[in-house]
Amino acid sequence: MTKYIFVTGGVTSSLGKGIIAASLAKLLQARGYTATIQKFDPYINVDPGTLNPYEHGECYVTEDGAETDLDLGHYERFLNTFTSQANNVTTGRIYQYVINKEREGAYLGRTVQVIPHITDEIKRRMTLLGSEKKFDFIITELGGTVGDIESLPYIEAVRQLKWDLGEKNAIVVHLTLIPYLKAAKELKTKPTQHSVKLMSENGVTPDILVCRTEEPLYKDLKRKIAQFCNVTEDAVIEAMDADTIYSVPLEMMREKLDVTCLNKLGMPLGEEPKLERWKEFLNKLRYPKAKITVGLIGKYVELQDAYKSILEALIHAGAINECKVEVRNIHSEFLTVDTVVEKLKNIDAVLVAPGFGNRGIDGKIDAIRYARENNIPFFGICLGMQMACVEFARNVLNLSDAHSTEMNASTTNPVINMMEDQKKIVNMGGTMRLGAYDCTLASDSISAASYGKTHISERHRHRYEFNNEYLEQFEANGMTAVGKNPETGLVEIMEVKSHPFYVATQFHPEYKSTVENPHPLFVSFVKAAKEAQELKKEVANAVSEEKS
Repeated sequence: MTKYIFVTGGVTSSLGKGIIAASLAKLLQARGYTATIQKFDPYINVDPGTLNPYEHGECYVTEDGAETDLDLGHYERFLNTFTSQANNVTTGRIYQYVINKEREGAYLGRTVQVIPHITDEIKRRMTLLGSEKKFDFIITELGGTVGDIESLPYIEAVRQLKWDLGEKNAIVVHLTLIPYLKAAKELKTKPTQHSVKLMSENGVTPDILVCRTEEPLYKDLKRKIAQFCNVTEDAVIEAMDADTIYSVPLEMMREKLDVTCLNKLGMPLGEEPKLERWKEFLNKLRYPKAKITVGLIGKYVELQDAYKSILEALIHAGAINECKVEVRNIHSEFLTVDTVVEKLKNIDAVLVAPGFGNRGIDGKIDAIRYARENNIPFFGICLGMQMACVEFARNVLNLSDAHSTEMNASTTNPVINMMEDQKKIVNMGGTMRLGAYDCTLASDSISAASYGKTHISERHRHRYEFNNEYLEQFEANGMTAVGKNPETGLVEIMEVKSHPFYVATQFHPEYKSTVENPHPLFVSFVKAAKEAQELKKEVANAVSEEKS
């Protein structure tokens, strides 16, 4: 029978439930078990697709085209396995389903209530992955914090499900905070006690406590937490602040989180997790042999989570290149022709990030022109690719008003235009071109050399596309469509052949980068930045020698 592990959070948000869930799943996977993770979010949006990145960070897209919470990116990066629509559920989706059933008459005139109708649907979704595909473990992360009004139906559903499944088939891991008061030089357990008390009042007693802390938990403190929170001593897990999220699985292994879970669920320990590739990755990450600086040009740079998958993909690519990638955030809204040289000096490479809308577009175009004209390695993603085409059209093809119809509907040179099948769509949520689509690469391209093959599949999230009416002009002047969808002819990748590294993709390669399989385009991008930096040093040394 599939075993269920529920991960909840208390005291405060942003403690890292997603990382703990992913780390636990990684350890179980390393012991030979199959595991998947799902996220239940208490907000009423049907999915994060229409949420502003400032509100919720990036929207992560799965292979099957689901717009999901960014934590699913962590799940895939840690486990190196795909997630799906079923791995992310929101309150909005739950209520939408129940209300639709009520309108159809499915409840035969009964009064529809939170209990049992909403909680029953939550329980059905929680066990759906277990019924569809055989997993040894399904880890369910509950978003929000215990005590939030919107979280109450989920806590009640967990209470019922624990009773339905039996104590050896479901456990609750509660992530909490042990604050350190510097003035008193003390770790305080009271917030954790109150958090557990609040859960217990709702009928759910945690089986394991994972305690986030800045200082080590000494033995007597662990004993005190166990005694006052009614858990066994081995179930109090120390989670010290880590230098990188990728060290958390090893820290949880040291604290025996996986062993404690397996014991409580009556499961054999299996083989001892080795995680050799993981340790090798961490070693390269911590002890790089080189360092480069990448300028990340975006409009949401104030919030790091807005570009979470890009930042993680750069970390993966940096490690495999034995190179530390320092990201310099550059707000495109404040980037102009007059400031671009100053802002991008001492940058080894430029990455123009995805986004929507007109704000900050001119700054992106100025950055792309600077990178193209100065042979700086350039990587454009989604909107970054579209603005690369606009920049090329304006400054190489001399189409001065070239633009995307997203930003200028009346442009006479719409080099980027809305996709035909998008023009009649009214509802915004879940209606873009989403999920994995095939792409055929030109064999002599940088992209094909990076992938090591000419047939790929990548994930998308867009409404606008390159206007193929301009393709002949572009290719005659040096910008080539080296990647196309084999069925529609839609341009997927543009490259400038005369440039050392100029790659712009309509798809989002960052979504498929994992610790064990860094994305090849990011790997090549970081490598190109290293080579550009080395060349710059050689030139500087040669000039210095000439002067001396």
